[in-house]
Amino acid sequence: MDKPVNLNRYRKQQRQGKARGATLCRSGFHKWEFDGRKQFDVKQGKLVSVQRCSRCGCQRNHVQ
Repeated sequence: MDKPVNLNRYRKQQRQGKARGATLCRSGFHKWEFDGRKQFDVKQGKLVSVQRCSRCGCQRNHVQ
């Protein structure tokens, strides 16, 4: 027969795993990575890079 499992410890680990990245992004600490595609803004005449958060998928533009 298997050993009994401590359910409280298991539930705590599950909650911590789910909230690890989400709480950082909600507080404004995104993990920005450059998306490979480069875009050109015709009105400004500048190159625009797209940055995407690797945790939540949020997107922002970076004008160079």
